Amino acid sequence: MLRQRSALWIVATCLTAVAATGCAGPSGRVIRIDAALAEAGRYMIAAQSPDGAWRSATYGCFKADPALTPHVMSCLFFLPQTGDGALASFRRGAGYLSGFVGDDGRLDVGRRELLFPTFTAAAASRVVVLERKTPRALLTQRAWLAYVLDRQLTERLGWRPADREYGGWGFALDVPRKPAPGRRRERFFESNLVATVYGVAALHSADTPVDDAAFGQILTFARKCQNVSDDPSRADPAFDDGGFYFIPDDEVQNKAGVAGIDRFGRKRFASYGTMTADGVRVLIRCGLGRDHPRVVAARRWLERNFSATQNPGVFAADREEIRNATYYYWTWAVSHAFLALRARQIESPDGPIRWAEVLADEILRRQRPDGSWVNGYTDAKEDDPLVATPFAAAALAICRAMMTGEYATIDGRCVSVRPGRRRSHPQTASR
Repeated sequence: MLRQRSALWIVATCLTAVAATGCAGPSGRVIRIDAALAEAGRYMIAAQSPDGAWRSATYGCFKADPALTPHVMSCLFFLPQTGDGALASFRRGAGYLSGFVGDDGRLDVGRRELLFPTFTAAAASRVVVLERKTPRALLTQRAWLAYVLDRQLTERLGWRPADREYGGWGFALDVPRKPAPGRRRERFFESNLVATVYGVAALHSADTPVDDAAFGQILTFARKCQNVSDDPSRADPAFDDGGFYFIPDDEVQNKAGVAGIDRFGRKRFASYGTMTADGVRVLIRCGLGRDHPRVVAARRWLERNFSATQNPGVFAADREEIRNATYYYWTWAVSHAFLALRARQIESPDGPIRWAEVLADEILRRQRPDGSWVNGYTDAKEDDPLVATPFAAAALAICRAMMTGEYATIDGRCVSVRPGRRRSHPQTASR
């Protein structure tokens, strides 16, 4: 009886919170989603430290490092189902991230203080202006964004378009300057698609014009990670399936492994789900239209291979065990990809699929009683609930938006995801 009353209270709270934004009332499956998101939001708020940061109880690298704070905040902002405490929690997090920036606009994180530089700085630059673009928030955004831009592998750091690393971002702890010939390169300095999608999001959040040189540089890198040839004479249908992989010419870091040798004698890497979803977002955010051949090819890959239960793709036998180490990242990435594509329904080999409904049901099934999500695999640290839960809850919130046609935020806004439509609650329209 107590459990039933608790469930009814959660549903009632969700209905009230969402209704306050001006969005349409939920029904059916959406009510279950709202209850799950309310539980997830409360779980994340309860895990917040007094200073506004989120710190891991699982991994030491996430205890002193601020990486989890913008990660949680980027999800929490879109969970109005959580109730009144969400906005206060979000503001404490924003205050924590703002504390790294002085009044002179300089970011002070110390040398190598950030263990995940691109992730942390890019996400921080986004979340600090989600609620309000006050002078202080904009100052903080610019400081974090400058840190990101300082790490893009371009001419400024000695890189040239012919370099395979050129244009993107990587995991380097220090600024990734191109080493002199014969000099040792820092580990993980090279550009990869995951770090790059975070860099793109930071640029987009800062309203960077699409004709900015940075986007062209990013496309130079992203094209190298897609199994597509712009030159038909250099194509190989056996490998050019439209999908993406993590990094050019690296057998170890491409999780799905080597696909084979093509008809030109080139080693080719297997396309897989997380990277193809990221690739779609990069292409679109960098200005390519949804009808561009590269975008169309990547969309077709996602439609043909979509799975709600695993990270799709053909993985080498010795890589199969790490397929789902990034399962919750997959749910997050593919949700964003289909949102960017404005795809409510996809065409799978078995027929049309309402992907958001299928994915939402699977995510709901995996939620733990305390409101969190945890991956049984440890390779990508998704066994930490503060890593997995923001990914899962954000994906679930996007699924809800695709079902209802709109999403709400914790500060009372309601935004349409239908093409050509955008509306906000009257109380916040002037913000």
